[in-house]
Amino acid sequence: MSSNILIVESKNDQYFLQAIIRYLNFNIEVAPAIMIAEDDYKSMEGLNPKKLKDALNDLKTDIQKGKIEKIGIVIDIDDKQEIERINFVNDCLQAVFPETKLLKEIKNFIDINFDGFNFQIACYFTNVNGEGELETVLKMIKKKDSIYADCLDSWRNCLLTHGKEIKIKDVNKFWVSMYLRFDTCSNKEKRQAEKKCSFEYAMKEKAEIWDFEHPILNDLKDFLQMFS
Repeated sequence: MSSNILIVESKNDQYFLQAIIRYLNFNIEVAPAIMIAEDDYKSMEGLNPKKLKDALNDLKTDIQKGKIEKIGIVIDIDDKQEIERINFVNDCLQAVFPETKLLKEIKNFIDINFDGFNFQIACYFTNVNGEGELETVLKMIKKKDSIYADCLDSWRNCLLTHGKEIKIKDVNKFWVSMYLRFDTCSNKEKRQAEKKCSFEYAMKEKAEIWDFEHPILNDLKDFLQMFS
């Protein structure tokens, strides 16, 4: 039976996408959409071409056995232009599957033939209004009061007044950690903070702290729908 695979950039991307897939009610037993078992995610643990090429190479054996029908690549757009990210993915695809067709846009499959087996591949770049990463999205879709996390803005301004600067990407990562630990964790949960205030736990057990109906997720949902 053929599978659909997502290559993701980090474990947090994996937990986030799994939560949305569950929310969308993709039933992998009745109507397979995206295989969400742990070993069907190829987590790249940070973005660089070698890791993406390694992730694609790791799939070759399953492709040669006819086990893979569709592959989705989900990475952060960060501060890049969309065309830069598409070129990045295409360079990796060309290195692993020479002479393959090029991706021209997100949310659009291209067909690839490898050793007589056909499969499709498409990409999506996590963003808010054309920039950012997963944490940028999470700030947009938070559903609870975020007093503790939002006070990081004052902390960042304080640093600036002392001639110190911190990247907004790092601030956003801190924001998510603060939101989980101090804005949404109960006192009881804090007794097991390492587990119950973690990102993985929040996505699996506390999905209500995120607004999965937020319109900023519509493009991502359209992309995931392609795998149903």
